[in-house]
Amino acid sequence: MNTQENKTPYLMISILFIGAFVSFLNNSLLNVALPSIMVDLGIEDYSKVQWLATGYMLVSGILIPASAFLITRFSNRSLFITAMAIFTVGTAIAAFAPNFGFLLGGRMIQAAGSSVMGPLLMNIMLVSFPRDKRGAAMGVFGMVMIAAPAIGPTLSGYIVEYHDWRLLFEMILPLAVISLLLAVWKFDNVMKQDKSARLDYLSLVLSSLGFGGILYGVSNASSQGWDDTIVLSTIIVGGISLILFIVRQLKLDEPLLDLRPYKYSMFTLASVIAIVNAVAMFSGMILTPAYVQDVRGISPLDSGLMLLPGAIIMGIMSPITGKLFDKFGPRTLSVLGLAITGVSTYMLAHVQIDSTYTFIVLVYSLRMFGMSMVMMPIMTNGLNQLPTQLNPHGTAINNTAQQVSGSIGTAVMVTIMNSVATSEGESLMSGVDPSTLTEASVASISQQALLSGIQYSFFVALGINILALILALFVKRVDTSETAVREIEKQGKGQVEPAV
Repeated sequence: MNTQENKTPYLMISILFIGAFVSFLNNSLLNVALPSIMVDLGIEDYSKVQWLATGYMLVSGILIPASAFLITRFSNRSLFITAMAIFTVGTAIAAFAPNFGFLLGGRMIQAAGSSVMGPLLMNIMLVSFPRDKRGAAMGVFGMVMIAAPAIGPTLSGYIVEYHDWRLLFEMILPLAVISLLLAVWKFDNVMKQDKSARLDYLSLVLSSLGFGGILYGVSNASSQGWDDTIVLSTIIVGGISLILFIVRQLKLDEPLLDLRPYKYSMFTLASVIAIVNAVAMFSGMILTPAYVQDVRGISPLDSGLMLLPGAIIMGIMSPITGKLFDKFGPRTLSVLGLAITGVSTYMLAHVQIDSTYTFIVLVYSLRMFGMSMVMMPIMTNGLNQLPTQLNPHGTAINNTAQQVSGSIGTAVMVTIMNSVATSEGESLMSGVDPSTLTEASVASISQQALLSGIQYSFFVALGINILALILALFVKRVDTSETAVREIEKQGKGQVEPAV
């Protein structure tokens, strides 16, 4: 059944939005609460409690590449209901966990359920709207994908300060149950199902080792150091496994993750820009809170409130940007958005210890405004060039690439920040008699050193942003006329080669 020839399933998409929102929100909700969980459950080692975030990320990183197979093999109704049921069970276990083991298990189960939500929703959006109307639809999807994790830290900070951390799961649980019940009642199948599709287990193993190893390694590199034996070992094993995975996908008739989307020029360019932009975006989401909390000494809740306007602006702008994409195309929006992002990143690179509250809020909000004009238009334009049968693989590639690049970018930026801060601290301490230092002067030197590290890291982010801006100049709008769409679908059936 092709919904483009029938009524658009708005009710079903709304149900998907609820499910996707709670899963995306859950992704970033727990980070601020980790210290409170340590105290409540009697955990002394921070690296242990950090597994609540690391484990969630690892499970998602392993399963997202397999989402293309799952979406192709199973009906979208049964897949969503199963995924939502798994997520709901995981949420319930975490909410009432008597100890850390149950809590970690609940988080892992949550991740297994939520990992397919984003790719599934995106694929249903792609088949539910004609290519020339996808911009507005994908913009609304972007609002959910971006706004939910962006408001997570603020919401988490408030709950942890005034309530028990278990409320983080207890408030999600009824939303998950409602989404599940609505799906059982009203969910339909709108995508073609290939029951003959077969899972290549060796590809799944290589994918798990590859993406899991790299994500685990880089997520620990900023705290353990890049020369740590475990960090190096997992990154090397992950890199080798990823290379073997790619080679195997190119040889298989039914690959786990079909790489043919990279034969399409605009998809390839969009993928590269999205990867570069993800590094810049996620690094900013780490560096700004580091400045606000560690340099300025502002509480997690107040710092979250400072960053909340930027998240709200990004959420509001996403559907607006989608409509503008349908009208003006991707190049104008992405170039303008990246230019705004570049200017605001340059301004953040010049923050000082006495920068005003208003300045931080306005500049960070401006940066989020610029970012909102880039991701979804670029991605939608790239996906518009793919034949329908490659949509699941295109979305899986995008989601996986952004998660991996965002994690690597964050780890690299934190490493640069710490390295520069250490060097600057040693420079400030040189020639100073330690016996003359007071506690206040030591704190002042530490603040100044960290500020230097943050400023330098923002300059690196600016360079990455400029690279994305240069690449955006080469973006061309994909023709979505009926004749062009027929040609694209012929390419998907192998009747003609894709234009590159």
